[in-house]
Amino acid sequence: MTLASLVLRRRFVLLKDVLDRALAIVGLVLLLPILAGFALAIKLSSPGPVFFVQKRVGKDGKIFGIIKLRTMVMDAEQATGPVWAQENDPRITPVGRFLRASHFDEVPQLLNVIKGEMSIVGPRPERPVFVDQFRHQIVNYDARHMVKPGITGLAQVYHHYDETVRDVKRKLGYDLLYVKKMCLMVDIAILFLTFRCLTGRGAR
Repeated sequence: MTLASLVLRRRFVLLKDVLDRALAIVGLVLLLPILAGFALAIKLSSPGPVFFVQKRVGKDGKIFGIIKLRTMVMDAEQATGPVWAQENDPRITPVGRFLRASHFDEVPQLLNVIKGEMSIVGPRPERPVFVDQFRHQIVNYDARHMVKPGITGLAQVYHHYDETVRDVKRKLGYDLLYVKKMCLMVDIAILFLTFRCLTGRGAR
């Protein structure tokens, strides 16, 4: 990478941070009434808190608490320990199933963006227990932590749920491609593809 490209990348990272926080604030304000409705539905349909905070690995390997609307029953991993969620996971509540299908459970992560822990576009953050596992199984896995994790990313519009280490390797390829090519136009393209996926016209 040349000095000029390094300077341009640095400028984009600064611009991206400003745009991320601005869009997150606007998005959170606009979606607040819908969030309130889902919060009430969660509270009425199953015992436990509305929000779910879980440790994830962010930029440069720093640990932060990712915020989600709760979609699973309380103490979902008490018997099993940390396990990957499946598409038809029996631990998911009826309201949670809709939230996951619509990806609305991810909306509270706009707070993580405002706090500077996440970006709107970037590699999805993984749990520390799985990061420790993958960094020993997959070459160059930690390279995905060179940028802030995102609410959506290249892997999310072209990939599916991780069920095997092979799936994780395939997803890592998309993540590293984003790390290498990240720029404003790439972010816009990913947001467009995400919208297509959410409206049922995309790859997922």
